[in-house]
Amino acid sequence: MFKKILIANRGEIALRVQRACREMGIKAVMVYSEADRDAKYVRLADEAVCIGPASSTHSYLNMPAIISAAEVTDAEAIHPGYGFLSENADFAERVEKSGFTFIGPTPDSIRMMGDKVSAKQAMIRAGVPCVPGSEGALPDDPVVIKRTAKAVGYPVIIKAAGGGGGRGMRVVHTEAALLHAVQTTKAEAGAAFGNPEVYMEKFLQNPRHIEIQILADQHRNAVYLGERDCSMQRRHQKVIEEAPAPGIPRRLIEKIGERCAAACKKIGYRGAGTFEFLFENGEFYFIEMNTRVQVEHPVTEAITGIDIVRTQIAVAAGEKLPFTQRQIQLRGHAIECRVNAEDAYKFTPSPGRVTTWHMPGGPGVRVDSHVYANYFVPPNYDSMIGKIIVHGDTREQALARMRTALAETVIEGIKTNVPLHRELMVDASFVAGGTNIHYLEEWLSQRER
Repeated sequence: MFKKILIANRGEIALRVQRACREMGIKAVMVYSEADRDAKYVRLADEAVCIGPASSTHSYLNMPAIISAAEVTDAEAIHPGYGFLSENADFAERVEKSGFTFIGPTPDSIRMMGDKVSAKQAMIRAGVPCVPGSEGALPDDPVVIKRTAKAVGYPVIIKAAGGGGGRGMRVVHTEAALLHAVQTTKAEAGAAFGNPEVYMEKFLQNPRHIEIQILADQHRNAVYLGERDCSMQRRHQKVIEEAPAPGIPRRLIEKIGERCAAACKKIGYRGAGTFEFLFENGEFYFIEMNTRVQVEHPVTEAITGIDIVRTQIAVAAGEKLPFTQRQIQLRGHAIECRVNAEDAYKFTPSPGRVTTWHMPGGPGVRVDSHVYANYFVPPNYDSMIGKIIVHGDTREQALARMRTALAETVIEGIKTNVPLHRELMVDASFVAGGTNIHYLEEWLSQRER
């Protein structure tokens, strides 16, 4: 096992990984930007290294600075968390070539799954169902583009091969709008991701967003840890996640979960990963794989009792998975609400000084956050400042516990989206379960009228 790990991230995930290290008896080195100098996890770290100014380009995305910090502190491995460089194959390669262990998949796996075209082709070969669409990147020939769209059937969605986070996609309803949409998306993809390739898929009208969590080791063992429902989202950004997904038969989950685990063995995947699917009319359609730990991993930890971050570290150190598929049992229901420093309904960021910070407690309640009273939320990064996670024996109990937890939550000095969560927890459709990915945006638009 490693003696010292460098954590190349910030915010709640940096603290989450630090806690796992501490539990395992591993020293944690924190890197931080000047804006995060007073962060809780920096103060709690065994060692901390400032790697640059507030701008993430010059700090958390600065590969040489991170690797230098690992060198000067004699760290043995680097945990990238999520976001920033966590799915950057070049970074993973540089980490390995510099003599450190990258706590994540191999650079080749990241590269394959990071390109949506190659990922889809790999999944088709592995027998994982995909959304009908183009076989690869769209060519420049307008005749072929039109023919492909006609075969797939309108509406279609044009997606950037190197895209992610809900960016680089455009829905097309008619042939008249097709070519312009393809060219525009190509230009945006080239500028945003450095890769102008785009592909086409059938646009599903009212799907749910269901994802399968997997863990795999270097010895060709792979398991799936059930599913999560992440359909409550706005502009492709998740707001609420839960596990298991309400109303989906277990036999369907088991079938798709087994295929995901088999695909991991086939491509030689290691570490934690998530297969994301659209689910409509009883069918799963693969859309992408995230080759890192997810923001919403705590709901899976709650229903399985498995520490995903700890397992990530153990697997990176060469250990075998400590459990088989048969040993994984799902218990109860878990819900996570992302707490963002933003206006609850306008979604404008609200950085600033937190004057009051009172988090909930009680049976089945977990809070993952790096924030404390008098903490200054910097304007330079993502607005998420924490997560409230609850677990109950049933979904009804989990909902009741989340309502209680949100009622106890007091955050002053900045605006947060807690009022939005309080409303959603009593919304009839959400309480019934099974809302689709468009539900929250439609709910918000009706609320404005």
